[in-house]
Amino acid sequence: MSTPTTSFGREAAAAISRSKNEPSWLVAWREEAGELAATLELPKPEKTPIARWNLDVQGVHSPGKAVSSPAELPQAIASLLDAQSDAPVIVQHNSSVVFARLPEELKAKGVVLSSLEDAARTHEDLLRAHLMKAYEPNEHKLSAMHAALWNGGVFLYVPRGVEIEAPVQAILFADDAEATFVPHILVVADANSRVSVVENVTSSLGETEATLLHNGAVEVFAKAGAHVQYAAVHHMDSSAIDISYRRAVLDNDARIEWIIGDMHEGNVVADTLSVLKGNGSTSDAKVISVGTGSQRMSLTTRAVHFGRSSESDMVTRAVMKDEATAIINGISKIEKGATKANGQQTERVLMLSPKARGDANPILLIDEDDVKAGHAASVGQVNAEQVHYLMSRGITRTEAERLIIYGFLDPVVSEIPLEAAREQLQRILERKLG
Repeated sequence: MSTPTTSFGREAAAAISRSKNEPSWLVAWREEAGELAATLELPKPEKTPIARWNLDVQGVHSPGKAVSSPAELPQAIASLLDAQSDAPVIVQHNSSVVFARLPEELKAKGVVLSSLEDAARTHEDLLRAHLMKAYEPNEHKLSAMHAALWNGGVFLYVPRGVEIEAPVQAILFADDAEATFVPHILVVADANSRVSVVENVTSSLGETEATLLHNGAVEVFAKAGAHVQYAAVHHMDSSAIDISYRRAVLDNDARIEWIIGDMHEGNVVADTLSVLKGNGSTSDAKVISVGTGSQRMSLTTRAVHFGRSSESDMVTRAVMKDEATAIINGISKIEKGATKANGQQTERVLMLSPKARGDANPILLIDEDDVKAGHAASVGQVNAEQVHYLMSRGITRTEAERLIIYGFLDPVVSEIPLEAAREQLQRILERKLG
């Protein structure tokens, strides 16, 4: 294993690609991204000084051990698997995918579930038509670094008219603090298909002075009439930094549902965007987060309307404890020509400590007249009248506040479409909320 570096460029990116015997087009791709990474600046999320964070670390390629059955996986990973033994699942351990399972009946229908690295060889045309077309390498330094370094990753293709009943589970797990942990999840849902995906990002790093950088990205392409439900639960150790950019591009009458639990213990930048390109396309985004300790969090949810009669709804709810800080942005953009579009958003923050801070920033950008748009935002403490009402029914103050907080977060928790992930999210909430 080589020594981690803090500088990066064209030659370094190409060397990594060649060491994995990747196709020539991907070597060239990484070279260009590495050159961009050496010149671009970091993104500038509002009121979040990420330049002070340790974002230069790339880590080293640290592949996990490939296994042929879930029983061979480390217990920390196996415990996250759905009990349904034949459900579709793919697992990345540190820098590589170590296990993938897809039922034969789905393979027969043309469904593809593999590592992104394998898909670069087996489905080149499909991959090159979509890879980093929604989240582009030239957006900023972190996107260029992601393009140059992504490893393992997930490629899911659902053919036209195919409906996958059981959620597809993607587990991304790190237990090496010096590993390159840069997964990219690419979902292509063809016309009139239907699929649910549950992403789980977690770590077990133990005592370490090293910084694990999760520089992850998700791209969802929902073709005409397709319906994609995408749920994510992120919970890594406090020594890790969670960078997560999520993008969905929707054609006519397509739908995306984002269900996001940002439960990480360390610093976070999360940016979730739906591009409603097609007429009649819809986006429904629900995000919850709990900040503790001295966490710094930037959570942005966006919807950009191009299609006529397109609809978006965004709900973000955060609970802040101790000295944690969250900047929560909701941005609805309706472009010229997107007549009859409807963009709604709500951001709410509960403060459980006098030193915690939460800023809710609703933003509407409207370039068309014949549309609907609205927003609501609030930052405050647990409602005293609600507490009093519950106490009048014989419930203690502590339990009353607990019930109110759980009710506040339930709109996301209850919609996670996989029981194992839903239970995990509930356990994380109990720990973080004390």
